[in-house]
Amino acid sequence: MSTVCRTGLWLWIVMLVASTGARADEAAGFVGGQACANCHSAETVAWKASHHALAMQPATAATVLGDFSGAQIEHFGVTTTFSRVGDRFVVRTDGPDGAVHDFEIAYTFGRYPLQQYLIGLPGGRYQALGVAWDSRPKEQGGQRWFHLYPDQKLPAGDRLHWTGIDQTWNYMCADCHSTNLRKNYDPASNSYATSWTDVDVSCEACHGPGSRHVAAMQSPSPGLSDQDRKGLVAWLKATDNGRWEMNPATGIARRTEPLVSGELDACAACHSRRKVIATNKAPDAPLLDSYLPAYLEPGLYYADGQIDGEVYEYASFLQSRMHAAGVTCSNCHDPHSLKLRAADNALCAQCHMPEKFDVASHHHHASGSAGAQCVNCHMPTKTYMVVDARRDHSFRVPRPDLSKAVGTPNACTQCHTDRTADWAAQKVAEWFPQGRQTTSHYGVALNAGRVGAVDAERQLDQLIMDQSQPAIARGSALLMLPAYPSAASAAAIKTAIFDADPLVRAAAPRALPTSPSPALIQVVVRLLTDPVRAVRIEAARALAGTDPRSMPPEQRTAFAAAYQELVAAETLDADRPEAHLNLGLLDVRQRQGDQAEAEYRAALRIDPRFVPALANLADLDRMRGMDQWGAELLRRALEIEPNNADVRHSLGLLLVRQHDYVGALALLRQAHELAPGDARYAYVYAVALNSTGASDQAVSLLEATHEQHPANRDVLIALISIARDRGDSGVALQHARELERLDPSNAELRGLVTELQKQQVR
Repeated sequence: MSTVCRTGLWLWIVMLVASTGARADEAAGFVGGQACANCHSAETVAWKASHHALAMQPATAATVLGDFSGAQIEHFGVTTTFSRVGDRFVVRTDGPDGAVHDFEIAYTFGRYPLQQYLIGLPGGRYQALGVAWDSRPKEQGGQRWFHLYPDQKLPAGDRLHWTGIDQTWNYMCADCHSTNLRKNYDPASNSYATSWTDVDVSCEACHGPGSRHVAAMQSPSPGLSDQDRKGLVAWLKATDNGRWEMNPATGIARRTEPLVSGELDACAACHSRRKVIATNKAPDAPLLDSYLPAYLEPGLYYADGQIDGEVYEYASFLQSRMHAAGVTCSNCHDPHSLKLRAADNALCAQCHMPEKFDVASHHHHASGSAGAQCVNCHMPTKTYMVVDARRDHSFRVPRPDLSKAVGTPNACTQCHTDRTADWAAQKVAEWFPQGRQTTSHYGVALNAGRVGAVDAERQLDQLIMDQSQPAIARGSALLMLPAYPSAASAAAIKTAIFDADPLVRAAAPRALPTSPSPALIQVVVRLLTDPVRAVRIEAARALAGTDPRSMPPEQRTAFAAAYQELVAAETLDADRPEAHLNLGLLDVRQRQGDQAEAEYRAALRIDPRFVPALANLADLDRMRGMDQWGAELLRRALEIEPNNADVRHSLGLLLVRQHDYVGALALLRQAHELAPGDARYAYVYAVALNSTGASDQAVSLLEATHEQHPANRDVLIALISIARDRGDSGVALQHARELERLDPSNAELRGLVTELQKQQVR
């Protein structure tokens, strides 16, 4: 670079720094990606073609990929037409009122394998159109318009209609598709003034605000190095001295020192299914200071942790041995272009010796075939958004034996669709007699917890206390414990409270039974001062119903501070009815009925069709002795969601309280029929049947439910009660023994068994 060029660049940056008021000793502010581009040209060139750079762009002839030459698509009677008027891209479709209107495309959203389009609506909202452009090549089925919900009729007013609340960019998408996003929602006007520094995912989205770095690096004597992070807020380089070395015996590379890096947390902020709990993430703070990731829950993940719902990569990767070994995102992906660092199996060969793994004796497929590709066995895909095939980042060894045991997918039969899991399991056992199928897997315990197996609590407790298992799996096990409310799990919960991983500690308060012992509460209280925000707020949520007078002053102070953080975390999403529902539930636990009602009504102002708010408002009326108002709310909820089993169940119980037993029985039956796998609905319906004299029907239903849910205590208690009323002490004793095995430390149950045994002798 010539002296003139250096001087010109220097003056430009001095002016930039002066305009932002940035100094090296001030708190960092955002300066925009262009300020980085002038010094980091190679990284900028790589980034410009990346999915990050193309995450969101103004709609122009250069950015719009879709056919706007009059193309049309019909979906459940609604015809959508795409046209161009000068430089404007226009879509004609049904609007928020259900009538057809013209709408101008404001922004493109993504680029490959599909491109979505954002439309501005009143109140500062940008809505994601439900019709997207398939940008794949035509020979792959692309270059066409398609509906993102091809099998669903979504009229105006539906949450998933493109004008609905679940398609609002400001909440659903913006935080991860733009840089320095500020939602700026105003509850009073129910409107947004959303702003950003860069419309796309630019440098500061990953590296943090850059003003200090720019100022420091342009100082005449910066004296800065990697050790002092060159003024950067987020330092993504590893700070340990480890390196990768190949182990010739195993053929797998290993790090000489444990990895110390903030890179995974930086990527996880967007590459995870998570809830935002704070927007002021401190430099180098752990992920759980600003986000609470989803656990391996039904609907999101299969029991063994494979991807099911749209969950992205983070929680999958946490399950992997690669993560445990110190692999991180940039080992496989270039952080600026986002491209893979090598093609095909060469990528895996960075750490896995080809002589041991890229051979038929390992993969048992023809060389060069699809089955010989590492990712097809260890990273199977699932398709989202109709055309977007995404790979599971848990890097798991195929386990068709688990498919047999717990019904999870496996890579073998996903490819060999004409074969069974039995066939695949047999083949794997032949190829690898000492393979993974000979070892236990946390998926068995998680499945036991999901289906209510008779030994579910024992399996979950063992998983929680097994430090060799992934933290995300142990945390997921904790979430299931409330369904098994015995004293046997107290030790596992206490162990989790002291766990080194915040994912486990954050789940521990959610494992508490409905009425935890004072001793257990006292252990949970320590989490109110945990160094990680997600842990503190989950502890505050769990303790919200505890009488503060039972706490000493220092604990009351800690609870007040953590509870304030919890309320602040929920209030961040004040534009969502779910946030107000959560706040209302907290108010109920705090015995603040009027505040709870205000929150539920706030939820309904945002979305008048939000059934959970109607149901909980009705439950609040029940607590106040105002069931007549609650009945009206529940009936309104049924008009919105006629097949909502929970609402029918709640209305049935309300009619019981009003002594309308005929109407109640019909509703309780309907709730059971709508959700036949729900043990609670079956139990309540059976009790209602028994109370009307239909005890044979009740017992039949209870026995069938017991077979399906052998660990359900309510069902067993009902079976014991009915058997005793019938004078059948033998059946009562049989079920009492089953109940005692579920909770062997329960003295009351031991007494019941003893009493029934005596009746047998008489």
